[in-house]
Amino acid sequence: MDFNLYMQDFVDQARSEITESGYEELKTPEDVDKAFSRDGTTLVAVNSICGCAGGVARPAAANAIHYDYRPDHLVTVFAGQDRDATEHARGYFEGYPPSSPSFALMKDGKLVTMIERHEIESSTPMEVVQQLQSVFDQHCEEY
Repeated sequence: MDFNLYMQDFVDQARSEITESGYEELKTPEDVDKAFSRDGTTLVAVNSICGCAGGVARPAAANAIHYDYRPDHLVTVFAGQDRDATEHARGYFEGYPPSSPSFALMKDGKLVTMIERHEIESSTPMEVVQQLQSVFDQHCEEY
């Protein structure tokens, strides 16, 4: 079995899980700039292939948005896969080290808050949903 082909199956699955939940993939630095220049709130899911992404972050990303308050825009970058886009997005996350998986909430192109890997990997999906929804309560409009 070709290892790269085997790993590509995992990558494809990780991509489809987040995009099928309604998140727009940002694959280039230009995609990032365009998405982050939009007015309103933008939730950025920094996706990855690790177990806490698949077991906690992606399920939380999919479920947190079914709520009275939610961001205007949902986007994702894929750490380790779309490297230029991810690195460019992280440039907007001033004061936070690279972390994947993670979530960033942007408002009018400015970082409002981050939920970092260390807050995700030690949590259940429902705890991360609650964290995200608490952020939505504070910064997002009723949907």
